[in-house]
Amino acid sequence: MQEKIIILDFGSQTTQLIGRRVRELDTYCEILPYNKFPKNDESVKGVILSGSPFSVYDEAAFKIDLSEIRGKYPILGICYGAQFMAYTNGGKVEPAATREYGRAHLSTFCKDNILLKGVQDNSQVWMSHGDTITTIPDNFKTIASTKEVAIAAYQVEGEQIWGVQFHPEVFHTEDGTQILRNFVVDICGCKQDWSPASFIESTVAELKAQLGDDKVVLGLSGGVDSSVAAVLLNKAIGKNLTCIFVDHGMLRKNEFENVLSDYEHLGLNVIGVNAKEKFYKELAGVKDPEQKRKIIGKGFIDVFDEEAGKLKDVKWLAQGTIYPDCIESLSITGTVIKSHHNVGGLPEKMNLKLCEPLRLLFKDEVRRVGRKLGMMEHLINRHPFPGPGLAVRILGDITAEKVRILQEADDIFISGLREWGLYDQVWQAGVILLPVQSVGVMGDERTYENAVALRAVTSTDAMTADWAHLPYEFLGKISNEIINKVKGVNRVTYDISSKPPATIEWE
Repeated sequence: MQEKIIILDFGSQTTQLIGRRVRELDTYCEILPYNKFPKNDESVKGVILSGSPFSVYDEAAFKIDLSEIRGKYPILGICYGAQFMAYTNGGKVEPAATREYGRAHLSTFCKDNILLKGVQDNSQVWMSHGDTITTIPDNFKTIASTKEVAIAAYQVEGEQIWGVQFHPEVFHTEDGTQILRNFVVDICGCKQDWSPASFIESTVAELKAQLGDDKVVLGLSGGVDSSVAAVLLNKAIGKNLTCIFVDHGMLRKNEFENVLSDYEHLGLNVIGVNAKEKFYKELAGVKDPEQKRKIIGKGFIDVFDEEAGKLKDVKWLAQGTIYPDCIESLSITGTVIKSHHNVGGLPEKMNLKLCEPLRLLFKDEVRRVGRKLGMMEHLINRHPFPGPGLAVRILGDITAEKVRILQEADDIFISGLREWGLYDQVWQAGVILLPVQSVGVMGDERTYENAVALRAVTSTDAMTADWAHLPYEFLGKISNEIINKVKGVNRVTYDISSKPPATIEWE
């Protein structure tokens, strides 16, 4: 039985980050809504209570009865989690005189407390709260303070319960990983045996048991998630897996042929479908980005369903759904906010059972598993690419000529990033074809042609992103090359917007 840490989510923006940090300690964890603790699960080794957008004294604040957890498992409360435990046990939580955001330093702390073992003097921590604990119950003991926060951390005396008002999960907390290791390993006693190799071994065994001799169909996108899912399934069921790769006409230049070649080298059974004309026809004249998405989504389902219908005795639909998709599909009250993007109505339409072998993994873990499976590095490190492809990078209506222009410009940009050794320093990059024409001069002729925008961002999880500070020399070379080689473009711009307030894609 795989031991695990349970993270109860009270709605914090950094809850997923807590999960990733625990996984980086080679320990399996699950993020669950605050009120969905799994009863009678012998594999649970400890519990972490996340932060929250609420104050503990708000009427709408999320509250739970910890009596069924307390005394059975070690507990670590982070920010709201720490305030909730203090408040519900008779302590006081009040609005801080000044809102406490950003860097602080542990001015004093109990070096002999197991949670703070190995923490450096004056260690930097990251605060993010408008409230603060002003009084703790009699049986609580303060174990750390900062200059502004008297009760930065506490332990309940005689119990394995700790609370910290700072965020050990964020990068800016210098000894945050050490604190989480102290909790997960030293306090909870986790063995740190969660790894790509152990995941592959257990998942292949589970897939064999789940699928038996059943036939499975999987839709490939060329991206890392669906590719790793396909290789993992192929390892488990071999010839019983059939993959379908649909070219909707909005892929990158030569991507359809290149990806099919890669999949052939991986030994996958892949059917490639060229459906460009169908999609171009259905998208003709459509400018609204949401409408474009819906047309491509429905068209993909129709093409995939038609091709899958030619196969005999298929019982399962496999998808590259990953853990953030599953978490984001539920609110912390357990009700569905949105269907995660992979599903798209296919299981219901095709009357197939759903198989999602990666649904427990974060993106960085998917890449680690892919490497362990022996996949080519250029497949593992591919930048994220939107499902509708270049359709959401062409602002306005779609035509085959606009796709050609964008494919040519994008190919120059992406190839240049690889040649200059910049590709792996960037989270996501691409070119946007703007619905703007501008005056230019080429030779002795006046031109009136298209403008494009280059977009490149750095990020760790796509929740926030900053524009990539690419060298001016590189941008100048790429601009010249696009203008000289791509017929129809006479102006190149560079997008220097961060997320938020902008998004990574333009549509």
